[in-house]
Amino acid sequence: MNDSYCPSIRQLSRLFLVISLLIGCFWPNVTSLAADNQPAKGQTFVIATDTTYAPFEFLDSKGKLVGIDIDILNAIAKDQGFKVDYRFMPFSSGIQALESNQVDGMIAAMGVTPERKKSFDFTDAHYQSGAIFAVNPKAKIKNYADLKGKRVAVKIGTQGAELAEKLSKQYHFKTVSFEDSVNMYQDVTSGNSQAVIEDRPVMAYAVKTGTIDLELMGQEIDTIPLAMAVNKGQNPALRQAFNQGLKNIKQSGQYDQIIDRYVGKGAEKTQVDTSLLGQLQQNFPALLVGLGQTLLVTICSIILALIFGVILGLMRSSKSNWVNHIAEIYIDIMRGIPLIVLAFFIYFGIPQWTGITFGAHIAGIATLSLNAAAYIAEIVRGGIQAIAKGQFEAGRSLGLSNKVTMRKIVLPQAFKIMVPSFINQFVITLKDTSILSVIGLVELTQTGRVVIARTYQSGSMWLIVGLMYIIIITFLTKLSKHLEKELV
Repeated sequence: MNDSYCPSIRQLSRLFLVISLLIGCFWPNVTSLAADNQPAKGQTFVIATDTTYAPFEFLDSKGKLVGIDIDILNAIAKDQGFKVDYRFMPFSSGIQALESNQVDGMIAAMGVTPERKKSFDFTDAHYQSGAIFAVNPKAKIKNYADLKGKRVAVKIGTQGAELAEKLSKQYHFKTVSFEDSVNMYQDVTSGNSQAVIEDRPVMAYAVKTGTIDLELMGQEIDTIPLAMAVNKGQNPALRQAFNQGLKNIKQSGQYDQIIDRYVGKGAEKTQVDTSLLGQLQQNFPALLVGLGQTLLVTICSIILALIFGVILGLMRSSKSNWVNHIAEIYIDIMRGIPLIVLAFFIYFGIPQWTGITFGAHIAGIATLSLNAAAYIAEIVRGGIQAIAKGQFEAGRSLGLSNKVTMRKIVLPQAFKIMVPSFINQFVITLKDTSILSVIGLVELTQTGRVVIARTYQSGSMWLIVGLMYIIIITFLTKLSKHLEKELV
């Protein structure tokens, strides 16, 4: 095939215009950070938080974000006249979002430590908390010395993780790291680890409300203040408003009511239907919303990937070495980068370098489409090469140009060969959306995590989530077979 099959610069420009227009449809998700030199009143601040860290921040059975941190910040925002736009993401990802200016601040039971003060400015402390160990009742561990040779689960980036690393040298136990509290607790209750270290209010809340079967061990260690963090030297108006609002709600008694609601006498035992049917009935609306997000991101990503991938595939089939090599280099890079690394680079790396910030939807769609385009390009190249060379010669013998031969004769035949692979790539992209929870996209898998954070019923919830994926993927597989028969 000669160079006329390859897209011209004008065609590439048109492609990028189309991609820009499609992305523009979702551009309202782009983060708009509050100006530093404006008073807080009337502003909307973008705040990173977790959703799996009860009683500080979690989603209740109605899908509403609640918790000590959240209720305090909401009360302060109302008192001071500003609004809060929450971004849900794991603790470690929230730190990166703050460092890259994707968010104005972060409130997620963050302890104020000397190390963190080097990178962030903090508001006045709104809570005092220390870490405490909890153990599996079957492990028969009574003190720290009994932890020798045992596994202790910790949460990445937390005060408890730092403390456990120090104590492990003294008591000779091994630490195992997790992204969220739910997986930590499950690792202990399942017997894989024998103990866990966590902020005392979090552990006490989980034990008191009956959601986990663990026993507290020892006393609270290294009590430190918890506060909201902002980037160094930024958002002074937000800090000032938070500090003033905190004083006001303490004076009014609203602060004490919030604390009592979660760790005082007002904390009630959680009633959870542990049956599979009960879990499905209680959480089906939330799961449907998560599934909708998964399908939306997948469809948008695959459309962009198809456009870009087809062009790359034609470039890979070119006889022009430089055009071929450009496409080959892109494909090798995208196939070599783990998807999670690409997601982190787009969502955290690019903003840190350029100052241009993206919403989770934009970053997620860009991640999946750039990755899938590389694989679609190879599908296209393989489909074209599968067509006999005699088809090109037949077109030329009829007096058809190379472009017409490709469009009218070769591509229609190649498309029939490509259809199953296209559907397969759609399925792969759909499953890859689960990785995007690390940048705050609440799709189906992340919805499952949020539900488990409240109910701790991981077995039944992961079964439900898995069945939902199987139903969608089975439908796509059947569709692929039907299209294949229709095109033959």
